[in-house]
Amino acid sequence: MDVAVTKPTEAPAGGVDRTRLMAHIAEFAKRIKLSGTPEELESFRYLEATMRGYGYRTQLLQHDAYISLPGSSRLVVDGVEIASITHSMSVPTGPAGIRAPLVYVGEGEQADFDKADVAGKIVLVEGVAVEDVADRASKAGALAEIHISPTEHLHEMCISTVWGSPSQLTLGLLPTVAAATVSRHDGAKLRARCLAGEGLTAALTTEVETGWRQTPLLVCDLDAPEGVEATPFILFSGHHDSWHYGVMDNGSANATMLEAARVLAENRSSWRRGLRVCFWSGHSHGRYSGSAWYADEHFAELDWRCAAHVNVDSTGGIGADVLGNNSTVDELQGLAARAIAAETGQLHAGHRHGRVADQSFWGIGVPSMYGSLSHQPKRPGEAHMALGWWWHTPHDLADKIDPDGLVRDTRIVLRTLWHLLTDATLPFDYAAYAENLLAELGTIETALAGRFDIASLKQATAALKAAAALPAGEGEAQARRIDEALIAASRLLVPINYTSGDRFRPDPARTLPSWPALQCLRELADAEEADKNFYVVEARRARNRVLHALQGAADCLNQTKKDRGL
Repeated sequence: MDVAVTKPTEAPAGGVDRTRLMAHIAEFAKRIKLSGTPEELESFRYLEATMRGYGYRTQLLQHDAYISLPGSSRLVVDGVEIASITHSMSVPTGPAGIRAPLVYVGEGEQADFDKADVAGKIVLVEGVAVEDVADRASKAGALAEIHISPTEHLHEMCISTVWGSPSQLTLGLLPTVAAATVSRHDGAKLRARCLAGEGLTAALTTEVETGWRQTPLLVCDLDAPEGVEATPFILFSGHHDSWHYGVMDNGSANATMLEAARVLAENRSSWRRGLRVCFWSGHSHGRYSGSAWYADEHFAELDWRCAAHVNVDSTGGIGADVLGNNSTVDELQGLAARAIAAETGQLHAGHRHGRVADQSFWGIGVPSMYGSLSHQPKRPGEAHMALGWWWHTPHDLADKIDPDGLVRDTRIVLRTLWHLLTDATLPFDYAAYAENLLAELGTIETALAGRFDIASLKQATAALKAAAALPAGEGEAQARRIDEALIAASRLLVPINYTSGDRFRPDPARTLPSWPALQCLRELADAEEADKNFYVVEARRARNRVLHALQGAADCLNQTKKDRGL
């Protein structure tokens, strides 16, 4: 006889302890945690001992990762030295450095590079050093790039588009430019001189240590209580490596992880699913090498057992009072909105995820939430640094943490995990997913203007929406079947929403369009009439891929109704 589903208890958010959180902050403020260094490993041992003390099974793993640690940078323009830093994955110039004309390319968009002759030159670019600009500069033949910081501070960055460690297939995608950043003040002077037509010559010397090294990764497991079928688990993760002391990024999030893990363990009797907590290295200096390695090495287990992923980054920063701008996949927007409203009363805006925050599990089909949780308000006339002006600088110290904000953010994360661990069935809303996809298909159909029929996709999406109206689980066995159906559906639906197609090889770490599986349909809509038939070939394949996923997911969800004769 099936056992009735026990109603979950209220989330124990009141158990979050401010004193414990700040004690963790004090510990994380002791060390600079560059990926693969002895200091980082020592800090990992603190994480391991703490989690073991909370009752979790722990594994402190070591694996090879391709890590890039920037050293010194020297920039001289027309004989005047300007303060600068270089970046992770920048090309080291050697002692002789690079000397070449300086060319201003605005925001560094593709159109900016298309109208400038930058081959053999050094480009001057607005904004922090990002991978998209490095990729464009490399392809355009530039020798180096100088970034103008949006603040007076110089923000550390990684400029590779390769997600995780490179393989023989992606090694050639690493940047071929040297990179540096100067302050907003110094950059403004250079910009003005370039726009005035002065022929400036820049000399740049960078030291960067890049190569394979052993990095740590901590895995902590706690199962649901005995007697509860607990095959699925929730993955809860954050990186531990940091720029400089990195007390906010990512020490505060690690404090959130430890405290949430403690409170959840003390209330484990209500769990219906297990919890796996992972602390990554290689986020800052290896372009998410730790989580990417884990996704590759444990693909089969994650595919079978991982129900959802909650990632946290940079919680509790002073002044970070905007809680509605964090990112969550469509089917978990409702859960994020409820958790945030319960603690703050703020509305969740429902932003799509970008290619950031150790989101290495979309190919597997794991729905994911968050990354950075709380953000700075946009102030008129100021460059918007969502995580604070101290982000990725030596100023990221304990004085940048607001204890009350840290408690608030930790309570939000704990509420989120509580529902994922204890709800009778997983809180995946595939009706909301289908509504968003229908809206996207409507936009694409209008743009196609009759060039290609996507009625089958709209019909399959509507069928998915109908299938998503699942029956309530009336007993443990029925609830488990619904969970199994939701997880099976996610394996089909998450990849078409967030990947370009390959489940086993991550997309580059650069901006992807919404619903990248539909991109070939958008390209057909934009194609010249003479080239239309070429684009139709790939459009058919894109339609088939998305149709296969939608129909398969609907079948998974409908099976739970057939089991009950509905």
